[in-house]
Amino acid sequence: MEDKVILLVEDNPDDVALTIRAFRKSDISNKIIVAKDGVEALDYLFGTGMHAGRDMKDMPVVILLDLKLPKMDGLEVLKSIRQNEFTRLLPVVILTSSVEEKDKINGYKLGANSYVRKPIDFNQFSEAMKLLGLYWLVWNEPPPLGK
Repeated sequence: MEDKVILLVEDNPDDVALTIRAFRKSDISNKIIVAKDGVEALDYLFGTGMHAGRDMKDMPVVILLDLKLPKMDGLEVLKSIRQNEFTRLLPVVILTSSVEEKDKINGYKLGANSYVRKPIDFNQFSEAMKLLGLYWLVWNEPPPLGK
C-alpha cells in the first residue's frame, strides 16, 4: 500500500499538517505529495513547471482537492483534470470546509468522485482520513491511466 501516492492539494499549512498527522495516526504511511495551489497541482499531474521531468508513471492513486486555492481554484483544477485524456479517470475527492451547496453541485458536475467536508474536531477529522485512506488505498480498484 505504501507505494500508492496521494496528491494533497491544499494551501493552508495547518490543514496540510493536520491531514498528514491524521494519516500517520491511522497508520497510513503512503507518500503524500503536497501542492499548495491549483497551478502546482496541475504541474505535478502533467509533469510541467517545477515538476518537469518527473516520472509520469508515478501518478497519485487519489487526489484530495481543496476548493479555495490561490492561482487556480479547485473546481478549475478538477475541470482541467477531467479534460485531459491521461488524467481524466484519476479519483478526485474534494476535501473542503465549504458548506456552499453550489460547490458540491459544481464539483459533482465536473466529475468529482466524492465530496467530503473537513470536520472541525481532530478526532472526527482523523477518523474521516482513516476511512478515506482505507477506501481509496486498499479497497478501491484504480482506473487504468490514459484510457
